[in-house]
Amino acid sequence: MTDTATAPDVTGATKPTTKPARPFFSSGPCAKPPGWDASKLATDSLGRSHRSKIGKQRLQYCIDLMRELLNLPDTHRIGIVPGSDTGAFEMAMWTMLGARPVTALAWESFGEGWVTDAVKQLKIDPTGIRAGYGQLPDLGQIDWTNDVLFTWNGTTSGVRVPNADFIPETREGLSFADATSGVFAYDIDWSKIDVATFSWQKVLGGEGGHGVLILGPRAVERLESYTPAWPLPKVFRLVSKGKLTEGIFKGETINTPSMLAVEDCIASLEWAKSLGAGGLIARSDANAAALDRIVETRDWLGHLAADPASRSKTSVCLTVEGADEAFIKAMAGALEKEGAAFDVAGYRDAPPGLRIWCGATVDTADIEALGPWLDWAYATAKAAA
Repeated sequence: MTDTATAPDVTGATKPTTKPARPFFSSGPCAKPPGWDASKLATDSLGRSHRSKIGKQRLQYCIDLMRELLNLPDTHRIGIVPGSDTGAFEMAMWTMLGARPVTALAWESFGEGWVTDAVKQLKIDPTGIRAGYGQLPDLGQIDWTNDVLFTWNGTTSGVRVPNADFIPETREGLSFADATSGVFAYDIDWSKIDVATFSWQKVLGGEGGHGVLILGPRAVERLESYTPAWPLPKVFRLVSKGKLTEGIFKGETINTPSMLAVEDCIASLEWAKSLGAGGLIARSDANAAALDRIVETRDWLGHLAADPASRSKTSVCLTVEGADEAFIKAMAGALEKEGAAFDVAGYRDAPPGLRIWCGATVDTADIEALGPWLDWAYATAKAAA
């Protein structure tokens, strides 16, 4: 394990002898829960129609588990939709935007993506409030008579909103939160959220391809009272004859889901339930704290997000002194070759650096074991440069 008492000398770092037991640090899809084994997945629903009795039951059970773990109030609906978090957020944008002006917050790649789609696809001219990678924009600038789009936790920048205090109870517009790297890792005040989306491939460590859409009562009112000016693809349609299609939020998915992915998600949720919502948050907090201790004792390593109050505790983005894209590629490649850490290079559009997933499915001991390997990879890449 990493000795955090003094800063290590990496001038001629030797290869460590102890590897993380599970070197899975990707920020999506993320590490499976501890003890995960494909042979433990329930299989009775496989090969069956998702519209069969067992198919509907398992989909509803998945939804019920998510509701329980998120402490989601009865006022909010939750449904499984196609296209991962991207599909879920696009669905929300296409079905609800256009009724009033829009403000879009962007401080990382996906936030910028929502701005681009609003402008180029929906032909909306949103007010943009931006900040560079590692920074959070001034949330006090937001005009809440507008609909507001934001990422709760910026996966590609390692910057998050500290809490929901910036969202007023008496807002006129709707709050749209892309919360894919935030749910199950932070305590979210659902009274402040009208629309939220996520994919279970993140904090739950599930398989990709499926999104989750959460609608508060104000979002449902918008859907039932407003018809967008643009045509809606079938997979985006949430309303029939002016009323919300309630079946979507009871396990009757718009398109055919992978029941294997659903069963995998259920297994993750049952593991999560054994810990409780507080347990999941505590694991993420402990992992982030362990990584922070590694950073604090290395003068060549830093946090892209300078302010701890808005620093992610899941997708932690790190700077490496003097590193360019090739240097980071060399470090990540060396770690992968040794089986010490997988998928730790930063996002392709972000500044060159490392990105370490610290969500609940990662074990703190593996974060701690990573420190000496980062020293070795840094020294190896530097020697080869």
